[in-house]
Amino acid sequence: MKYLFFLLPVLFTGCQSAPQRPLEFTTMIAHWAKYTEPEYLDFVREARPELAQIGFYGAHYWSLGHTKHGQGYPGHFPKIGLKENRAWFAQRNRDLRKLNTLVIGHFNIEFLVGDPKHAEGPRGFFKFYHELWDEKTLGPKPVKDPLDLLEKNADGTPLSNNNYSIGGMKEYWACLNNPHWRTVLKAWVRHGIAAGVDGFMINYFYRHNCLCQHCQEKFRGYLGERFEAHELIPFGINNLAQHRFTEIGAWHDPKESTPYKREQLRFSQIATKECFDEVFVKYGRSLKPGLIVGQWNHLGRFGQINSDERCLLPKELWAKDEDYLWYSTGGSAFYTDLKNGYLGEGTLHSRYIRGATGGKPFTLGKYEGTRIRATIGELIANGGAPMGFYTRYTDPNARKVITQYYQFIRRHDRIYRRNQPAAANVLLFPRTAVHAGNVEAVQQFLKLGDRLLDRHVLFDILPDDLATKNALARYGAVFRVGQPEPQPAGPFSITAPKTVRASLSQPAEGDALHLHFVNYNRTEPKNPRSAGGGIHDEKPITAEGVRFTFTLPQGKTLDRVTFLTPEQSQPQLLITETHEQRIIVSIPNFLVYGVVELTFRPSKNP
Repeated sequence: MKYLFFLLPVLFTGCQSAPQRPLEFTTMIAHWAKYTEPEYLDFVREARPELAQIGFYGAHYWSLGHTKHGQGYPGHFPKIGLKENRAWFAQRNRDLRKLNTLVIGHFNIEFLVGDPKHAEGPRGFFKFYHELWDEKTLGPKPVKDPLDLLEKNADGTPLSNNNYSIGGMKEYWACLNNPHWRTVLKAWVRHGIAAGVDGFMINYFYRHNCLCQHCQEKFRGYLGERFEAHELIPFGINNLAQHRFTEIGAWHDPKESTPYKREQLRFSQIATKECFDEVFVKYGRSLKPGLIVGQWNHLGRFGQINSDERCLLPKELWAKDEDYLWYSTGGSAFYTDLKNGYLGEGTLHSRYIRGATGGKPFTLGKYEGTRIRATIGELIANGGAPMGFYTRYTDPNARKVITQYYQFIRRHDRIYRRNQPAAANVLLFPRTAVHAGNVEAVQQFLKLGDRLLDRHVLFDILPDDLATKNALARYGAVFRVGQPEPQPAGPFSITAPKTVRASLSQPAEGDALHLHFVNYNRTEPKNPRSAGGGIHDEKPITAEGVRFTFTLPQGKTLDRVTFLTPEQSQPQLLITETHEQRIIVSIPNFLVYGVVELTFRPSKNP
């Protein structure tokens, strides 16, 4: 195998972004629907999120913004008509900016809706392309026939399906490897920037088994860079230059994975990242320096090979030049099954993303609007930014809770902004095993992670391909899948119900530690595995009996121990028991989220 790790001459275009200050935010909101409600801006004034994901500037907009069908899923557009919606979004962006809120537009990168031919003429995207394309705004069309932009079957027909049947129209997929489609995307980027967005959250990174000429050529180049000619023979490729691929797949069943299928998936993910970099990082930031860009991907319950859009991406490219990350947990974390010890949590997800990115802002999307407190609490406990995407702010009770928790975060900004994980233990995510097709290692990782959480061991997570000697130097114990478990390290020993999770962070400034607690205990809905119908089904049960012991670091004296929770307006100074260097602390009962702040001063007798 050749030693080139990924394609520079074939896939990459020399994308370089100008250095910029890292993006920072601790709260956000995101809405696909209900963003047109009269009280939306009033809610923003109350909650004061630092960032709002609102508006549509990609394929959904141009497919549906001019139709009556656009007023339903997925865009819930405020108007009918491209110009009308553009004017509305531009005004809403100005309104949000006046409230000191960054505005991030949703950008569907390839998922099209429409009919090339119909009794009424072309519909959806195809009507836009043929009849509504505005060259003054978008520039000239890159191709005459929009069918030339689409992912193709082996016979040249476009890939399509009817999963959603919006307005009775089919769904098509543009090919991200097609340079003409990238021209379209760049035109849409110009349009969005002109509408006043600060950036884009890009989604629908779904490559299918596209066999168009562009994919054929790029995959041929990819394999030529990766392998010697004789190494391709086991793949059924005897003459790469003349080989016609009948499969260039992406996601697949891990049970059916082979080295060749994984090369196809790896190529798919690298090529998609290259498109993202060319269109949004290089081109977008050439128009607007500092343009905020991020990807919306899926993680589920750490599904690999068959779900995560980045699962085989080389570590050098993972989140490179992206400002923040969105990961959907799908249906894996939107319910609880407390009887069987399942909390429906995003703790492992959050720590994995934080470790993999080195601390970039991120959020988790859960397919529920019920456990609002827990959803916010687990993110701020683990370095993420909570958001109200699935939270029905039009419900007065939900609105009250979001505002209450966001105001709490803002009041205690010192705890959350630029804080760092501070556990003495680290759990390694087996990313090298995933790249080799071994997803069983992921299941072992989950079992080990859940076991450590149940024992209230404080630990961070780091992908094992980033676990250099320097990266591991600060940890007292390293937990690896398939190896004997070490004795947990660290000064904390925590006693709490299994429905409570604990995390540890240290602030950007000051000599302190913050011990976060999230309580998932609740009265569950009668229907099993139900997310519940809104905040009235959240029904948290107060956490009781939480306590911890702490060994003072050498040369330090404990200054004070304070307990804070959104349900109380004032911090509570805690009384401690001291036995030599051991501090014993009992935590007051709390509803869902609470944080203990330990502040230190130098000891007089080091």
